[in-house]
Amino acid sequence: MASLNDIRSTFLDYFEREGHTAVDSSPLVPRNDPTLMFTNAGMVQFKNVFTGVEKRDYSRAVTSQKCVRAGGKHNDLDNVGYTARHHTFFEMLGNFSFGDYFKDDAIAFAWNLVTREFGLNKDRLLVTVHESDEEAAGIWRKVAGLSDDRIIRINTDDNWWRMGDTGPNGPCTEIFYDHGDHIWGGPPGSAEEDGDRFIEIWNLVFMQYETMADGETKSLPNPSIDTGMGLERIGALLQGSHDNYDTDLMRDLIEASAQASGVEADGPQNVHHRVIADHLRSTSFLIADGVLPSNEGRGYVLRRIMRRAMRHAHLLGTKDPMMHKLVPALVRQMGGHFTELQQAQPMIEETLKIEEQRFRQTLDRGLKLLDDELGQLADGATLPGATAFKLYDTYGFPLDLTQDALREKGREVDTDGFDAAMAEQKAKARSAWAGSGEAADESVWFDLADAHGVTEFLGYDTEVAEGQILALVSDGASVPAAKVGDTVQIVLNQTPYYAESGGQVGDSGLLKTDRGAARVTDTKKKAGVFVHFAEVTEGEIVTGDAAELTVDHARRSAIRANHSATHLLHEALREHLGEHVAQRGSLNADDRLRFDFSHGKAMSLGELAAVERDVNAFIRQNTPVTTRIMTPDDARALGAQALFGEKYGDEVRVVSMGQADTGKGTDGSTYSIELCGGTHVAQTGDIGLFVTLGESASASGVRRIEALTGEAARAYLAEQDHMVAQIANALKAQRGDVVDRVSALMDERRKLQNEVADLRKQLAMGGGASGGPDVKEINGIKFVGQALSGVSGKDLRGLIDEQKAKLGSGVIVLIADAGGKAAVAVGVTDDLTDRISAVDVVKAAAAELGGKGGGGRPDMAQAGGADASKAAEAIAAAEAVLAQ
Repeated sequence: MASLNDIRSTFLDYFEREGHTAVDSSPLVPRNDPTLMFTNAGMVQFKNVFTGVEKRDYSRAVTSQKCVRAGGKHNDLDNVGYTARHHTFFEMLGNFSFGDYFKDDAIAFAWNLVTREFGLNKDRLLVTVHESDEEAAGIWRKVAGLSDDRIIRINTDDNWWRMGDTGPNGPCTEIFYDHGDHIWGGPPGSAEEDGDRFIEIWNLVFMQYETMADGETKSLPNPSIDTGMGLERIGALLQGSHDNYDTDLMRDLIEASAQASGVEADGPQNVHHRVIADHLRSTSFLIADGVLPSNEGRGYVLRRIMRRAMRHAHLLGTKDPMMHKLVPALVRQMGGHFTELQQAQPMIEETLKIEEQRFRQTLDRGLKLLDDELGQLADGATLPGATAFKLYDTYGFPLDLTQDALREKGREVDTDGFDAAMAEQKAKARSAWAGSGEAADESVWFDLADAHGVTEFLGYDTEVAEGQILALVSDGASVPAAKVGDTVQIVLNQTPYYAESGGQVGDSGLLKTDRGAARVTDTKKKAGVFVHFAEVTEGEIVTGDAAELTVDHARRSAIRANHSATHLLHEALREHLGEHVAQRGSLNADDRLRFDFSHGKAMSLGELAAVERDVNAFIRQNTPVTTRIMTPDDARALGAQALFGEKYGDEVRVVSMGQADTGKGTDGSTYSIELCGGTHVAQTGDIGLFVTLGESASASGVRRIEALTGEAARAYLAEQDHMVAQIANALKAQRGDVVDRVSALMDERRKLQNEVADLRKQLAMGGGASGGPDVKEINGIKFVGQALSGVSGKDLRGLIDEQKAKLGSGVIVLIADAGGKAAVAVGVTDDLTDRISAVDVVKAAAAELGGKGGGGRPDMAQAGGADASKAAEAIAAAEAVLAQ
């Protein structure tokens, strides 16, 4: 049986032999179509080629395109798991001609592939064509020898493809497979066409027309071909099934889900495994392509898919996060062709694990609320929209998740009521916002921007400047003047004060006029206006006066050092961890820096030390930090990294620093090149020193480094040195011996802990004067059953082995009490495993303890339970198995 990987290879190899260029799948986030949330067809990456906007160095292409349909127009989410062929993620096999060959070759290629390469029975195949496309019908008769009754003419848009209301379009032809009359359904175009007997396996689009804005349709000068064949669908067919979830790839993922959950793959809960298997693919590929869970946009759709899968894992009875454990199975299946899965595997696993941990914290409460509400409704009644909205608003349940939960109960949601509750909440939020000082404040800035224009920033070149006071704002309204003690927000025509942006905090300093002075405590930007938050310290500040503006030099210098260090840190992380590292947030303050970046696992101490070493090496170079103004496209062509959270206009500032043997830029030696609007040091040596404080998790798939520079770093190291001296003094050791002394003390502590644990086990098993546990004989078999305290579940295996050695022949059941929960282990000596299986015994015992299942080998098996107080009943259940 050919695997899906084999089928994909056969398809690609066939068309490569026919002169097609194999093109890698484009990312799931479209590069060339902002109207699409996700790539949903093979032709998406070639859209500009078909329209003539883009030229490639080939005129024939073949791809296996990864696709997601889980949002917007193409949304199959609700059907996934319940039908045979719906997926959120699928692969679309396709061959393309850009003005090269047309219908004759396209039909011949298709027929030869499905009948010769794939070996499908010709008598089981039929095709559809648009009723106006007699040319295609004639080619099918010629190439495939199909009779007219197997060439079905369709007069609807089902066989006419359009890119949109305007643009390329044309007829298409579809190939169907007849699974036989034992399956209900009719041919396409019939009343029974929705049945499963006749299944479409391939669609060939003939792009030969273009519809203009005025409605006129013209023939294209270079007709083209776009085809699409779902790998999962053709794979199911070639593997003898009409269910995509029976393919080898999906079965492997389903089996992985079954193993991780301990729930049979093909039992009554099989739909849960199907949902999990499908959603594992879509979530993993989306994360690999840079999408992370969030509350908006693509990240929100990803989170919805994740949570739907995680709810189904919960319904399987799993108590701990499970999805991340399935990623290795997916990588084994698909990582060979889609290498991005291998590269992103750590990030995928970490993102899934963290998201599931968070979701499980709220899932139980939300489902309890749902069950309580359903208990108050009549059988089959629709869930009120207000309740569904409460689940969304309070517990983060998307509407479709509630609908999915109700679907299994045969219930529906009042979606109109949900929409009404959502609209009511938005109206309340708008009302509250309109009555707040912040809202009034916001309107002021837009008015001031309209009246005076945006503020000109002078702070890249100077920390001292003059400006004119354009407005004073207090409590959201303009005021003519402010006196000593007043807090006020000041708008100037120009300023050297940097406004908080891109992770860099706003400047502070002093503002003076002929009539008074004010201390500037912070600077922010609103509607393009720089807002100086200030307290009047002398005289009065009056609108229209000229002001002398002085930035706090020491604070600005510290902020600049931290910001420049952040750029060096970013590049060092990419060097040591990989090109997937990208900024996900930052803070550049005067006392510290914080840097969030995409990475799937914690950094090792060695990696962190190497990054710190590299940053300091480039600081010591003391090379100039240069800034250039460029277009965004030119900057990216240069290799500049765009910083998270920044918005760029027609021109951008490109900041470069550090000299490396092999680096970026036109000279190939620049270490760091980034798009950045912040302020920076003049020389890298101005940073002084860089010291990391630590690395931790910040969000799903995001890590965080906190660090110090300059004097703050020196003071921190001095403090650490003092602490080491104190520890050495307490240990009565030299500083260089502190680590060895502490390690020795830890070893001694572990040794003592082990001795205590051994003594506890001896006491628990009746060691010493008592002579050990009682031995019974049941059905001619020696039996030891004992409930233990003071030992953990992990100790049971060793205790079982000890008892086997003492008994010689027999069965041992030991139950450990771990804070009210139970762990049970069963051992059967080798001479009895043909009569008694430890697995059968442990399942019987676990059932009495409130557990499910259990597993192991015939001679040793283990399980858990929720109630250790039922140990006596569990031992009795084990004895009953022996007595049979």
